[in-house]
Amino acid sequence: MIIHLIDKAVASGARLKNAAAIMGLSARTIIRWRQQDGRQDQRKGPLAAPANKLSEQERQQILDISNSVPFRDLSPKQIVPKLADQGVYLASESTFYRVLKEHKMLTHRQASKPAVSRGPK
Repeated sequence: MIIHLIDKAVASGARLKNAAAIMGLSARTIIRWRQQDGRQDQRKGPLAAPANKLSEQERQQILDISNSVPFRDLSPKQIVPKLADQGVYLASESTFYRVLKEHKMLTHRQASKPAVSRGPK
Protein backbone atom coordinates (compact mmCIF):
# COMPACT_ATOMS: atom_id res chain seq x y z
CA MET A 1 0.00 0.00 0.00
CA ILE A 2 2.75 2.46 0.92
CA ILE A 3 4.73 1.61 -2.21
CA HIS A 4 1.61 2.22 -4.31
CA LEU A 5 1.04 5.63 -2.71
CA ILE A 6 4.66 6.64 -3.19
CA ASP A 7 4.64 5.44 -6.81
CA LYS A 8 1.49 7.49 -7.39
CA ALA A 9 3.12 10.60 -5.87
CA VAL A 10 6.26 10.12 -7.98
CA ALA A 11 4.16 9.64 -11.12
CA SER A 12 2.44 12.95 -10.30
CA GLY A 13 5.81 14.72 -10.22
CA ALA A 14 6.98 14.42 -6.60
CA ARG A 15 10.55 13.50 -5.81
CA LEU A 16 11.06 10.01 -4.39
CA LYS A 17 13.03 11.41 -1.44
CA ASN A 18 10.23 13.82 -0.46
CA ALA A 19 7.43 11.29 -0.96
CA ALA A 20 9.27 8.72 1.15
CA ALA A 21 10.03 11.29 3.86
CA ILE A 22 6.32 12.10 4.21
CA MET A 23 5.71 8.41 4.91
CA GLY A 24 8.57 8.32 7.42
CA LEU A 25 10.89 6.31 5.19
CA SER A 26 14.09 6.92 3.30
CA ALA A 27 14.30 6.82 -0.48
CA ARG A 28 16.82 3.99 -0.16
CA THR A 29 14.27 1.85 1.70
CA ILE A 30 11.75 2.32 -1.11
CA ILE A 31 14.36 1.40 -3.71
CA ARG A 32 15.29 -1.74 -1.73
CA TRP A 33 11.64 -2.78 -1.39
CA ARG A 34 11.12 -2.31 -5.14
CA GLN A 35 14.05 -4.63 -5.88
CA GLN A 36 12.57 -7.38 -3.75
CA ASP A 37 9.79 -9.59 -5.08
CA GLY A 38 7.05 -8.62 -2.62
CA ARG A 39 7.21 -4.83 -3.05
CA GLN A 40 5.49 -4.55 0.32
CA ASP A 41 6.10 -2.62 3.50
CA GLN A 42 8.36 -4.94 5.46
CA ARG A 43 8.50 -3.08 8.74
CA LYS A 44 7.48 -5.26 11.65
CA GLY A 45 6.33 -2.53 14.02
CA PRO A 46 6.73 -2.64 17.78
CA LEU A 47 6.85 -6.11 19.30
CA ALA A 48 5.36 -5.13 22.67
CA ALA A 49 2.53 -2.86 23.71
CA PRO A 50 3.52 0.41 25.39
CA ALA A 51 4.03 0.13 29.15
CA ASN A 52 1.48 2.88 29.80
CA LYS A 53 -1.27 1.45 27.59
CA LEU A 54 -4.69 1.57 29.24
CA SER A 55 -6.23 -1.73 30.24
CA GLU A 56 -9.74 -2.61 29.15
CA GLN A 57 -10.90 -1.98 32.71
CA GLU A 58 -9.44 1.55 32.64
CA ARG A 59 -11.00 2.24 29.25
CA GLN A 60 -14.36 1.04 30.52
CA GLN A 61 -13.98 3.27 33.57
CA ILE A 62 -13.47 6.27 31.28
CA LEU A 63 -16.64 5.35 29.37
CA ASP A 64 -18.60 4.83 32.58
CA ILE A 65 -17.51 8.20 34.02
CA SER A 66 -18.19 10.00 30.74
CA ASN A 67 -21.72 8.59 30.58
CA SER A 68 -22.55 9.04 34.26
CA VAL A 69 -25.23 11.57 35.21
CA PRO A 70 -22.92 14.37 36.40
CA PHE A 71 -20.65 14.17 33.35
CA ARG A 72 -22.77 12.96 30.43
CA ASP A 73 -23.37 16.43 29.03
CA LEU A 74 -19.76 17.59 29.46
CA SER A 75 -16.81 17.33 27.11
CA PRO A 76 -13.54 15.69 28.18
CA LYS A 77 -12.14 19.23 28.41
CA GLN A 78 -14.60 19.79 31.27
CA ILE A 79 -14.63 16.28 32.75
CA VAL A 80 -10.89 15.97 33.47
CA PRO A 81 -10.63 19.20 35.54
CA LYS A 82 -13.81 18.35 37.49
CA LEU A 83 -12.36 14.94 38.33
CA ALA A 84 -9.06 16.59 39.30
CA ASP A 85 -10.96 18.88 41.70
CA GLN A 86 -12.29 15.72 43.34
CA GLY A 87 -8.76 14.26 43.52
CA VAL A 88 -9.40 11.66 40.82
CA TYR A 89 -7.10 11.12 37.83
CA LEU A 90 -8.12 8.49 35.30
CA ALA A 91 -6.41 9.71 32.15
CA SER A 92 -5.44 12.82 30.26
CA GLU A 93 -7.92 14.91 28.32
CA SER A 94 -6.55 13.62 25.02
CA THR A 95 -6.94 10.02 26.20
CA PHE A 96 -10.56 10.71 27.14
CA TYR A 97 -11.12 12.10 23.64
CA ARG A 98 -9.36 9.12 22.04
CA VAL A 99 -11.37 6.52 23.99
CA LEU A 100 -14.67 8.29 23.32
CA LYS A 101 -13.81 8.62 19.62
CA GLU A 102 -13.05 4.89 19.35
CA HIS A 103 -16.53 4.16 20.72
CA LYS A 104 -18.18 6.86 18.56
CA MET A 105 -19.24 8.76 21.64
CA LEU A 106 -17.95 12.22 20.84
CA THR A 107 -21.49 13.23 20.08
CA HIS A 108 -24.39 14.15 22.34
CA ARG A 109 -24.41 11.59 25.21
CA GLN A 110 -27.48 12.78 27.09
CA ALA A 111 -30.82 10.98 27.11
CA SER A 112 -32.54 14.02 25.61
CA LYS A 113 -32.40 14.99 21.95
CA PRO A 114 -29.30 16.86 20.79
CA ALA A 115 -29.58 20.54 19.94
CA VAL A 116 -30.63 21.27 16.36
CA SER A 117 -29.21 24.20 14.46
CA ARG A 118 -31.94 26.27 12.86
CA GLY A 119 -29.63 28.25 10.60
CA PRO A 120 -28.29 31.80 10.88
CA LYS A 121 -30.24 34.37 12.83
